[in-house]
Amino acid sequence: MASTFSGRVWKFGDDINTDLIIPGYALFMPPEEQRRECFSANRPGWVDEVQAGDVLIAGRNFGVGSARAIGDIFRGFGMAGIVAESFNGLGLRNCVNVGMPVLPCAGVCDLFEEGDVARVDWHSGLVENTTKGTSIQGVPVHSALRDIVEAGGVEDMLRREGYLAPAN
Repeated sequence: MASTFSGRVWKFGDDINTDLIIPGYALFMPPEEQRRECFSANRPGWVDEVQAGDVLIAGRNFGVGSARAIGDIFRGFGMAGIVAESFNGLGLRNCVNVGMPVLPCAGVCDLFEEGDVARVDWHSGLVENTTKGTSIQGVPVHSALRDIVEAGGVEDMLRREGYLAPAN
């Protein structure tokens, strides 16, 4: 996996909780149907516009709430990564555990308008708005977490290291 990702920005505010990402009524739906309900309460129609390679920019406390499989939802869309002012611990680990690059970066919301293009070096923490030619420095996640993302997620890492049986 490359140390950088780039894509069109979708901008969300503070305290985006897991109920907004995956509503309770969608929890037992098949993954494709769950994705259709993503952000249905606060961004109806978003699922019809998001494209593979897009980048989610969020405010403080992204992923607060229960341990819902938000990382799976974003990977299912093919999103390139998530940069937030700050992450809730469960939200961050849920994304890392399925191989979704994340980066905490205070001030990132002020750097972007929705539709701008972000280029993120999630190893160094540099976040660039290539549309405006501006940048900001974030805080890279610990190398142990980066290793999990680069392995494709925790299950892939454990399989590769012989701790889990090969997937069927």
